[in-house]
Amino acid sequence: MYQYVDRPLSTLDEGARFLVWSMRAWVTAIGHKRCPARMLAPAFAKWRMIGGLQAFHRTMLLFNRDALETFAFCSLSCPHVSEHEAVILELVTSLRDRGPVATRETLDLLIAEESVGDMLETLSRLGAVMAIAGIFPGETARTRDLRT
Repeated sequence: MYQYVDRPLSTLDEGARFLVWSMRAWVTAIGHKRCPARMLAPAFAKWRMIGGLQAFHRTMLLFNRDALETFAFCSLSCPHVSEHEAVILELVTSLRDRGPVATRETLDLLIAEESVGDMLETLSRLGAVMAIAGIFPGETARTRDLRT
């Protein structure tokens, strides 16, 4: 989480920026009483992420319904990553980097117990689709670092 919180969006790789924008757009759509999945679909299709839209939408629904605290998201125009946006970015990468047991321990602190299993599954699906699309957070930056 600390690698993301308060960072300028311009310093993040495409996958992390895509997720932050998606979180903010989802919250904005809910605030305007619009279907977030319908609003996000064109961007998900453009980024070859349409197969991850359902998992992303479910992730946000679970946080909205079952979070143990109210999550705060920045506006679409905010240039920095909020604490809760950073938490979600970390959860997506945590499954790959630390595995499901460590990720589950983190989720136990964030959402109701009955939703932890569903959240692990949806985060896993979302991460898999991001990897297939070539925008898994951190991968792009690492690839660029290896070339320079």
